Amino acid sequence: MDILEKLHGLYGREIDNQLIKYLSKDADAEFREAITYQVSTGGKRLRPLITLTAAQACGGDYRDALPAAAIVELIHNYSLIYDDIIDEALLRRNKPTVRAKYGDNAAILIGIWYREAIEEAILETRDPPSFAREVARVIREIDEGERLDILLEYAGRKDPYFVNNRLGPRLLNNWGSLYETYVRMISLKTAALIRTASVFGAMSAGARQCVNPMAEYGTYLGLAFQVLDDILDIFGDVRKFGKEIGKDIKEHKLGNAVIVMALRELDNEGRSELLGVL
Repeated sequence: MDILEKLHGLYGREIDNQLIKYLSKDADAEFREAITYQVSTGGKRLRPLITLTAAQACGGDYRDALPAAAIVELIHNYSLIYDDIIDEALLRRNKPTVRAKYGDNAAILIGIWYREAIEEAILETRDPPSFAREVARVIREIDEGERLDILLEYAGRKDPYFVNNRLGPRLLNNWGSLYETYVRMISLKTAALIRTASVFGAMSAGARQCVNPMAEYGTYLGLAFQVLDDILDIFGDVRKFGKEIGKDIKEHKLGNAVIVMALRELDNEGRSELLGVL
């Protein structure tokens, strides 16, 4: 059993109870199953566990950080619901996505419900205005990261905005700019929320002196996490990974660490072959 499994065994049930509490508030009984489906499909609960352990590392009680832990997990799942709609994904965590199970329109409504559940959780934090500002910031960052991720696609999509502003083909002859754009994209789309999870631990503990160190820690952890995720997307086992393997290739994405590095290392023939696949 690794450390993440041990932590999940210690705190997982309390985290899940918080999620269900905020999501179920005012929900009609027949809609509740659809609302809670996303968080009931599993997941490592990495981000809320970071929040709880960061609070303890900063001298606080993990119980005081439970609302904040719920917030970061709700934001994460909120973003996944829309990510799956945008990418037309059918499978996540080895189970149908919300959009695949309930349809795109229902998934949009469920996503809005998650956003309001986040607001409910904010009200129970140590300092609601400060938490609200960080939530607004990180959601904007995730949104911008998603935009860059789509713009880094080499082909596909018919949306006028993305067709007219596509970055992928423009950056092929400037590897440095491609690499910088990739790092910015994963910094926003993935690392930003892990940074927020770490910072929320410090904020929940009332430890201002820990906020900046936790922000730095969370950012670097988030970058490493996304690079590993990129590698698993190309070389992983669907039974262990819980997501479609090769999804980034199928979606014509240049914004994958393996693909970015391959474009630097391959000769012209190899690059042409890779781009032909994309």
